[in-house]
Formats: sequence, structure tokens, C-alpha cells
Amino acid sequence: MLLRLTAPPLLNTLKRSYSNVAPTTKLFIDGQFVDSKTSEWIDLNDPATNELVTRVPVTTTTEMETAVESSKRAFDSWSRTSVLTRQQLMLKLQAVIRRDIKKIAENITREQGKTLADAEGDVIRGLQVVEHSCAAGTLLQGESLQSISKDMDIVSYKLPLGVTAGICPFNFPAMIPLWMFPLSLIAGNTMIIKPSERDPGATVLLMELLNEVGCPPGVVNVIHGSRSAVNFICDNKDIKAISFVGADQAGKYIYERGAANGKRVQSNMGAKNHGIVLPDADKETAINQIVGAAFGAAGQRCMALSVAILVGEAQQWIPDIAERAKRLKVNAGSEPGTDVGPVISPQAKQKILRLIESGIREGAKCPLDGRNVVVEKYPNGNFIGPTLLTDVLPAYECYREEIFGPVLCIMSADTLEDAIKIVNSNPYGNGAAIFTSNGSHARQFTHEVDAGQVGVNVPIPVPLPMFSFTGSRGSFHGDLHFYGKQGLNFYTQTKTITSLWRRGQAASAPSVAMPVHN
Repeated sequence: MLLRLTAPPLLNTLKRSYSNVAPTTKLFIDGQFVDSKTSEWIDLNDPATNELVTRVPVTTTTEMETAVESSKRAFDSWSRTSVLTRQQLMLKLQAVIRRDIKKIAENITREQGKTLADAEGDVIRGLQVVEHSCAAGTLLQGESLQSISKDMDIVSYKLPLGVTAGICPFNFPAMIPLWMFPLSLIAGNTMIIKPSERDPGATVLLMELLNEVGCPPGVVNVIHGSRSAVNFICDNKDIKAISFVGADQAGKYIYERGAANGKRVQSNMGAKNHGIVLPDADKETAINQIVGAAFGAAGQRCMALSVAILVGEAQQWIPDIAERAKRLKVNAGSEPGTDVGPVISPQAKQKILRLIESGIREGAKCPLDGRNVVVEKYPNGNFIGPTLLTDVLPAYECYREEIFGPVLCIMSADTLEDAIKIVNSNPYGNGAAIFTSNGSHARQFTHEVDAGQVGVNVPIPVPLPMFSFTGSRGSFHGDLHFYGKQGLNFYTQTKTITSLWRRGQAASAPSVAMPVHN
């Protein structure tokens, strides 16, 4: 997933005043949508046309400080509300999100470019976290033990942290904010959200829904921008925890800077997800799953299946994979029947093209080349067609780098053991999958592969919200993952109370020895 900390020159991130040539994205502070007083704006262009959609403010320091003060005030009362009150808010929120799925999806397609069907899936996967948070009465229960010692009881509580913050990527404009603020709020925290400057509209729409269901002012505030906003979140002493999803460089920076300032940080970063294909796999099913997982969302998923390792006779399936991928329709996400929409920006397109070209230069073959795809109705869009690079070796740049586009690297291995070694030698550990009809092979793979999320005949093994998103190794920095039990633990602290009420015993002399309770 991607979030840039430097302003790319071709993004037209202009540090100057604008005339009123396009709508502006508003801040959300203290329950109100307000115009920023900034003189610095970021142009947000439709990826299918590169026409200006809106201007996103680079929030001023004063405005960000106002947002934090609003969240601090709101925390005083919100943290004291009952669990039932917070649960009822989430129940209302899930209902209005479900009502407005298509509206939010249309905004995502316009700003981010993904197909309408994929955009609806973006919203639904986030909605599932909201629904799971409605079980707060159980999720927030502590622990207790009566008579742990004579006349002594212990009880523990899960308590909120205070003001939290979420820094979101461009590729899931609804799902990732919904990974963050529902669990933070249900635990009694307040939150500052910085959506991606490339597609903040979904977050803005979610704030409208929070207002509609009666969320108190200041419980969630929204700021915009890039590096300056990230630095503010990392440095502000009143922000206690940071949730981040994005690319490696940004994720490592935020983790190190936030942790150095004493904050909790959970940082989901880059990935290079592998699918091992054994010759005993159901061929048609495996090929369909690989193609869908590699090229869906134009490959702009941190769990995209970007590498297929064909084992033994499965190496003969390359023409079939190419033929299946060739049938995918490349077009604007808003057009019916589209399978692969544009990538997010001209800069992203140039990076993807460069990595394709580097692979070919280093020795990879390209049986399906999407670099010159033509979408007649949208000649200025950021389109790349499905692309296969075969004979890829671990030393190739196209393998070492996260391409984050509609490119499938195909590697070969003689045995399952050799394939597992390739996966485990890669620094990333987000996800890995195997395609097989052999239970013994599946079991060996699940036990030996070093990845946080493992699929057996499931190409994108992202857990549902009752579990947690458990990327590992180079794909995650932190101790507690997103959503599920770990997500709730991230947003809470534990207070343990030990009580002693002696029955019928007179006061005794002071003891200076370490107490050993019996």
C-alpha cells in the first residue's frame, strides 16, 4: 500500500494560491465541515481522465492543533459514556453505511479509479469491522479472579488511551478508515484521521454519516495533507497512538518517529505476496483465482497476488494464464463490465512501466504486455493492461520491488520445498497461498511458509474482522495488528486492581518483606 511523504512533482502539488476553479475538500473539525485557510493545495485528478476533481488542502498547523484540542475535549466526555451508548452509535452507523454503499463506491471510483464492484467491496469489508465493533459488550470485557489469596480479589479493565490517529492510503479509501476509527471509538477513544490526499472523499462521506447518527462533535476529526500532517501526528504530545497503512518508506518513518515520541504505532507496509501452484491443483480454478487476485484493483492491493511460483508440470500453464488475463477488460472503473481500471496517478504508471522494462532488460520474458493498452474513450487515463513477466529470478528488480500495478511475476520451482524457500527468502510477510488438491502438501506449506496470512486454495487470505490482519516480517511494524482482538487491544490499556478486605482480623505490625500472597 502506498503513501508518499514527498510531494511528487508531476502530481501538481502546488504551493500557491488558487482561484476558485474547482471544488475544495473540507476539513472536519468539531463536528463541522470547514474550509481550510491554507495557501497550499493538492490537485486531485480523476485517474481515468486526469481531469481535476477537487483541491485538497494542506492543513495548517493551527488547524491541526485545533483538531487535536477538539479531540481532547471530546475524550473527556466520550470516554465516560457507557459501552451500550457507544455500541448503539455503531449499530446506527453500520445501518447508514449499508444504505449508502453505492454512493460511497461512486465517490471511490471517481477519485481512486477502481471499478464500481470493487469499490463496493471496499466499503463492505470496512463495514464488517463496524459490525464486529457492535459486539463491544463482549470485546471490552476484562478479567477477574476472586479469592486469589485470602480475602484478596483481582480485576482488570480495558480502558481507552485518549486521542488516537489514523494515517490512511489511497488504495482502500473506505475500508482502511473503517479499520481504524470504529474500534478506536468503541473503546472510548477519540481519533484524528488523515485520509490519503489522493482520495479523501470516502472519509468525508463517512463523517457525514457520523454526524447523521449523532456522533458527538470532536470524537472524530479529519485533517488533510502529506508530509507536514504526518510529522504533526508523529510529534504531537496529545496523540497517544498511530495506525498506519501504506508503503515501506512511509511506514518505517512513521513507526520510528512515532515510537521515538512514546506513541503506540501499528504500521502495515509493503508486500510481495506469492502463490505456489502445484501440478495437482484444479487447473481452471487455480488460473481463475490467480488472474483475479493479480489484476483486480489494477494490482493496487497490499494483498495482491503479485508472484506465482509454478512447480513442476504447472510451468506448462503459462499460455493458459496469459490467455485468461488477456480477456480482462481495461476501462474506466465507472464503465460497465470493466475488470481493470486505471492506476492512481501518472507517476504510479511510470513506476510500473519502469519496473516492467527493468524485468525485461534483466532477462524476464513478457508473453502478455499491457504497456501500450489503448482505452479509446479515455485517452488521458493512467491505464496499464494486465502484464505477465515470466522466468523471473529473485535478483530482478521487478521481483525485489513492490510493483503495485497489474503485473504478475511468474517464477519456477522444481519442488514444493524449493518454492517455499523462495517465499521465505523474500523480506515481506504479508500473505502467501498454495493451490493444490493434496492435503499433505497443503499442511506442509501452512506449517513451513513464513507469512502472516496463509491461504489454501484462497488467493487473498485476508481474515474477517473477528480475527486480525496479521501481516508479518517486513510487511508490519508493531506488536498489535489491525482489527479483531489485537486491534481492540491496540486501542486500549489495561488497569488491574488488587483489593484486600480482611475478615475479622485486627491490624498487624508493618511488614517490609516482599508480599507473597497465600
